Amino acid sequence: MTATVSRADRLARAAEPGHVSPAVASGPAHAAGSLPVGSPGKVGVLDLDYRAIGGGRTVLADRYQKSPLQVMRPLYIDPVLPGVPVTYLMSTGGGVVGGDRLDIDVRLSDRAHALITTQAATRVHRMDAGYATQNVTLTLGAGAVCEWVPDPLIPFAGSRFQQRLGATVPEDAVLVVSDVLTAGRVAHGERWAVDALVSAVEVTRPDGVPLVVDTTRIVGGGGSDDEMVTGGADAIGTLFVLAPGPATDLAAVMRAAGDGCGAVRSGGVRCGVSTLPEGSGAWARVLGESPEAVEAAVRAVWSAAREHVLGAPAPDLRKS
Repeated sequence: MTATVSRADRLARAAEPGHVSPAVASGPAHAAGSLPVGSPGKVGVLDLDYRAIGGGRTVLADRYQKSPLQVMRPLYIDPVLPGVPVTYLMSTGGGVVGGDRLDIDVRLSDRAHALITTQAATRVHRMDAGYATQNVTLTLGAGAVCEWVPDPLIPFAGSRFQQRLGATVPEDAVLVVSDVLTAGRVAHGERWAVDALVSAVEVTRPDGVPLVVDTTRIVGGGGSDDEMVTGGADAIGTLFVLAPGPATDLAAVMRAAGDGCGAVRSGGVRCGVSTLPEGSGAWARVLGESPEAVEAAVRAVWSAAREHVLGAPAPDLRKS
């Protein structure tokens, strides 16, 4: 956390998530027994500062965390890039509930490299009142590399949730953003039965030039309109890779990985790849009936892109 921002101001910022989609905010504001926004454990803050210290090594130089968000000591488990810290985001609660306001701010100094993931999938519970939000801000220095690869988001029936990721990426930096959404507890008959789910990714250059503006919006408890968004799939995976170099070459590598991975060959998974504006990189969208298959396909595409850009495949994140 920068010295110019007090903790009180940081908490106040986290409690006010900015613009919230009317579909997400349209539910009842209060219910008996529910904790209002600002109650203990409802406003989660996580600030992470990574710095390059030479020799290809990056350290988590500073952090500020407030429950329910927290991280433990980063692990150096990448055998090809041993100086890269892998940080696991965790929650002290059992998932996201109504009234939660989660705010994550990650900063990387020039030439720093960090990989950030979650300990497990994020479960968004039914909300009888209120809604929940998560804002993630990624700020990269010159030549920095940030890999944001959380486990899937699982929205339960009756949930109202908005997540937004905003990133600032210089031309010589590398950003990887993974976003996997599932249809909820399908075995319980909750296929896309959310009240409202909005997931947005926005990436710009430091001068404000937009490179990515992508929003997935599912509203109304699994109605027919949602088929236009989900394509009839039970999971949606998206991977953005912004990196220097020819975007067409990167897209070709990602397309080959998507077409060749086992999840696609076994059927039920569709993968499409395209370049990003200004030749800034490439992105992939994966749809499938099995969340596990979609997650495996997204990982395969990430690993191929990582090897192409950084010379190292995706490491084993050791979650099983």
